[in-house]
Formats: sequence, C-alpha cells, structure tokens
Amino acid sequence: MRRLFTSVIAQKMSKNKGKSKATAESAKTDAKSTPAKEVSPISMDKSGNICIQILAKPGAKQNGITGIGLEGVGVQIAAPPSEGEANAELVKYLSKVLGLRKSDVSLDKGSRSRNKIILISKGVSTVEAIQQLLQKESES
Repeated sequence: MRRLFTSVIAQKMSKNKGKSKATAESAKTDAKSTPAKEVSPISMDKSGNICIQILAKPGAKQNGITGIGLEGVGVQIAAPPSEGEANAELVKYLSKVLGLRKSDVSLDKGSRSRNKIILISKGVSTVEAIQQLLQKESES
C-alpha cells in the first residue's frame, strides 16, 4: 500500500515539473517574439485621461521632483502626511509645475499610500509634454 501511494505521488510531481518547464519556455519565446513596450510612469488611460505614477516623499523641506524612474516619478512634498495635507500640496505643486489649473489635476488612487496615481483631465495636455515638463523640473 505504501509503495503504491508513493509511486502515485512521484508520478504526479514529475508531470507537474514537465508542465512548468514547458510554460516557462513558451513564456520566453513569447517575450522574444513580441516587441518590448516602453514602460513609463506617465501613460494615457482608456478614457483619454493622463495618469502619472507618483512616489511621494512627504515631510521634506521644500517641494521638488527627485527623479523619474520606471516605477514612478519621485516627488518630495513640504507638508506632513497627516489629514490629507501632503495630498493637497502634491496636487497644488504638480498643477504649478505642469502649468495647469488645480481642477485639472486630481488624486486618483493612493490617498493613504506613498505610491499614488495622479489623474490629469483629458484634452488638457499630452503625455510627451507632461514628461518634458517633469524632466525639466527634476533637472533644475
């Protein structure tokens, strides 16, 4: 009885190992065949709004953009992270940097997190223009 049980388990395990190798190999070939899409923290959603992924650093001495990476735009905020003060300051700062009205810039996700998504109303600007403005601000 024991031999029968262990042989069945060993057989099932060997089948699973073969499947995982096959799926890993097919994933590699799929990645090679499809061209790599440029990954950017600034993108356009389905409804035409522009989304900016933000890595917020509240409690800084002054507002500023620390850098633009694949995971998001680093922004230091001169407001404490309590009662939404940093979120309001972030929206105000980004609207000033991008030359937009405060009503065109809003916090979409991440009100209690350091990882946030800022939404810019559709038709106001383009992804390229926003990327250039943020890059210019981070260099100064």
